[in-house]
Amino acid sequence: MNVVRAAVVGTGHLGRLHAKKYALIENVDLIAVCDLNRKTGTAVARACDTAFLKDHCKLIGKIDAVTIATDTSTHFELARFFLENGIHVLVEKPMTTNSTEGRILTALAEKNDLRLQVGHVERFNPALISAREKLGTVQFIECHRLAPFKKRGADVDVVLDLMIHDLDVILSLILGRPCSISAVGISVVTETVDIANARIEFDTGAIANVTASRVSTSTQRKFRVFHEGQYLSIDFGEGEIQLVSQSDTTDEDRQTLKEQRWSLEKGDALLAETQAFIKAIRTHSPCQVSGHDGVIALELAENIITDMQKRVF
Repeated sequence: MNVVRAAVVGTGHLGRLHAKKYALIENVDLIAVCDLNRKTGTAVARACDTAFLKDHCKLIGKIDAVTIATDTSTHFELARFFLENGIHVLVEKPMTTNSTEGRILTALAEKNDLRLQVGHVERFNPALISAREKLGTVQFIECHRLAPFKKRGADVDVVLDLMIHDLDVILSLILGRPCSISAVGISVVTETVDIANARIEFDTGAIANVTASRVSTSTQRKFRVFHEGQYLSIDFGEGEIQLVSQSDTTDEDRQTLKEQRWSLEKGDALLAETQAFIKAIRTHSPCQVSGHDGVIALELAENIITDMQKRVF
């Protein structure tokens, strides 16, 4: 496949960004953007020098790949439609509203030999990529993802809106399955949970403590990983990494810990995510964040929500 013909369905904040990324990739032709809102859709189409369509059905026969960046409640039907019609799909997180729908999409993609990628963009964050090289067997993870309230994403609770980013990263780092969960959630400005904390135990003995809030006065995306002899702190937002480990000195009177800090250029994780999707299509290879990855993140999120509902305030 020489030129990949692509489209974006949904032209809100994320859809606009996705369309711009396609326009930057060599040998990708952004055929159209699609949205029920003609005003926003035509504005994005104009900015990306492409066509606007109100009806996504009209994309069939014109594209090879599509990004779905609409409300979560619409992901399943849209992704199924395109997969049934031979189109590779990149669907924003959360993949669907529940893991059952996610498994249906994954099976459909496999049946039709199509690429199905989920938009867990932190996997492409340069800070995480750099930190992975320093990690051993993970024993404990603590992460905080805090953000001011935005209507975008508020159609689902904070676990599916924000926490799922960290759940996906945790599942990519810990070799094991969740076996015990204790979670609490609080509703503040919406009818669903806006602040949540979960303690997740894995069958390997590893533990993750995860906090997410969408009613904070500031933004924070920090991820701390502990394993034997080492502590690693990742600031996803600032691209800063701190590594604290045992020093080699045997002098009992001297500090036994050494610290390293380094900063990375923030890079463009969304562009890297889109490029990876296109590469998977061209090389007929697995996606870096597959439909299966999206499903297991959803399963963990569902188990957290189930436990949380026992004690929602």
